[in-house]
Amino acid sequence: MTSGKRGTLVVISAPSGAGKTTIAREILRRNPGMEFSVSATTRPKRIGETDGKDYHFFSREEFVRRVKAGEFVEWEEVYGNYYGTLKEEVERALRSGHHILFDIDVKGGVSIKRHYPEAVLIFVMPPSMETLKERLVHRGTEDADTLRQRLERVPMELEKGKVFDYQVVNDVLERAVAEVQQIVARHLESV
Repeated sequence: MTSGKRGTLVVISAPSGAGKTTIAREILRRNPGMEFSVSATTRPKRIGETDGKDYHFFSREEFVRRVKAGEFVEWEEVYGNYYGTLKEEVERALRSGHHILFDIDVKGGVSIKRHYPEAVLIFVMPPSMETLKERLVHRGTEDADTLRQRLERVPMELEKGKVFDYQVVNDVLERAVAEVQQIVARHLESV
């Protein structure tokens, strides 16, 4: 899509384990003209992740250098690692008229909205804390300390999620995906 129109920014945020990445992947599959915003991070690569596709993996020194140079639209330290969105990637996609999907934490979503008021923010909520904890445990990527840190962060994330344009409860994945897809389709049609 390069019709001279600016693209649309769609942000999906959620507490860890609420299903935002699964939903984001399905939204990208259903909307082939939409680009995924590849975040930068200092966290180690997980099995199966690719640099430049899943994340831009930077050393802490490189990330801090880029922060000082003003290269990020938003950045945050989460669980001891830095995460952020490179300003130039967002601007390049918008200039070319591409729609961009962000799969980022809730504070990052609020920062995107501050820089780009037209951005559409969708917050994915877990049906309950018990379900969220179960999902994190079954994911198998958390040790006891990381699990505790992620769960301690949930109240803040739920509070910040209230300022998002939309809140979607992910109790049944197919239903949550359908609801997010309706929101996205409505906003992409309006540009």
